[in-house]
Amino acid sequence: MTSRSQSASANPVLAAKNVTVRYGRTTVLQDLHLHVDPGEVVALVGRNGAGKSSLVRCLLGQQKATSGRCSLFGEDVWRHRARLMARVGVVPEEPDAPPTMNARALGKFCSRLYPSWDAESFSVRLARYGVPDKVAFRSLSKGQKAQVMLALALAPAPDLLILDDPTLGLDAVARRGVFEEVIGELADRGISVLLTSHDLAGVESIAQRVALLRDGGLRIDEELEELKQRFRRLILTPKEESDRELLDELVREAVPAERKKQGRRVSILASRWDEELEASFRDVFGERLEVEPAALEEIIIALGSSATDPSPDGSGKET
Repeated sequence: MTSRSQSASANPVLAAKNVTVRYGRTTVLQDLHLHVDPGEVVALVGRNGAGKSSLVRCLLGQQKATSGRCSLFGEDVWRHRARLMARVGVVPEEPDAPPTMNARALGKFCSRLYPSWDAESFSVRLARYGVPDKVAFRSLSKGQKAQVMLALALAPAPDLLILDDPTLGLDAVARRGVFEEVIGELADRGISVLLTSHDLAGVESIAQRVALLRDGGLRIDEELEELKQRFRRLILTPKEESDRELLDELVREAVPAERKKQGRRVSILASRWDEELEASFRDVFGERLEVEPAALEEIIIALGSSATDPSPDGSGKET
């Protein structure tokens, strides 16, 4: 499948071009392309071990790719990391700060690193989150630690925000708070965001584009609304053998990402759905066909485990 990342804008905020990452004989990423355009929110999703963290480290200049190039604001991040990172806010997967420092001390320390540091906004966020600013970092709850990391990332008014699974291990209230804060920042300033997360409901609330990482490359890289538009959950009941033959033919046209039997009923996640195909199904199954929208979570789970690559044009290439 052709990745949308290969047609990035002329001035992407972030870009990975032909990136390959190997650890010994193990290839984690192979010739990968990804970009984030100005003001765009891109969610990078995939199973554990797919290579998301390796890619993020390369994009942040923390790790040099085996081959290929990673750039921030059009410049090589490996060569110019110190200067470029002044424009980037990062929320890591695991909150990490000196355990004896409190939030106020952390803010004072970080203010020396960023010319655009906004001390007032940092204090306001901590107060809004209800995070005590005089308690040692090690004594804060996991949710409070994540909120401190987010406040530190946003205080310099970054042009790019990278969220590396920021809600991992948080309860539902804390997860919602993190996404609502980022949504508010997007509305106020239109920053660019790269988000990795297993919280697909949260991803669905914020992302404009979704990139699924699997087998060392991007299996899909597509606008979220376009992705959801072409997927549908079909539930139908074949009555006769002729029905089953027609079903097999129609299913091939729908390019299934998933197909399950539920007693006499068949459940299909169609990856190429349009009005013409729906009319064909209705002609055969009539009221015995139910069509439902597909949630992002079931789409990603199906694509992450399926051996078929259901591309937007319905080619269904094997991977």
